Amino acid sequence: MEENIKSNQSPKSITDTDNNQRVLTPAEKSVIEAQLVEAIRSCYDPEIPVNVYDLGLIYGISMDDYGNVTVKMTLTTPYCPVAQSLPAEVKARVESVGDVKSAKIEIVWDPPWNPSKMSESARLELGFF
Repeated sequence: MEENIKSNQSPKSITDTDNNQRVLTPAEKSVIEAQLVEAIRSCYDPEIPVNVYDLGLIYGISMDDYGNVTVKMTLTTPYCPVAQSLPAEVKARVESVGDVKSAKIEIVWDPPWNPSKMSESARLELGFF
């Protein structure tokens, strides 16, 4: 699932002179990206004993050179009872990661979620084998 993380390569400079913002180095971004995955793995759908990342609800994570993060995620169904609270929880966890300046959560419905999106460990946990 880590292939869902996309980074824009940052320039070698530390400060962007156009807007006077600190630019993250590729090494810093790599560390932050791993921390983002771990932070998101701490979010659970209350009805399912598997975290949202391994459940396959996270379709992509992208971060710009300044620490602004966008997470594309879905829910198991548009009528999911946690449709309001779960994205807010993911956003809060992402924002808790050091050097993240902002987080945006985009809910997407295409492609629709199905059990094939789960990690192998999630399928084992839920008895899908």
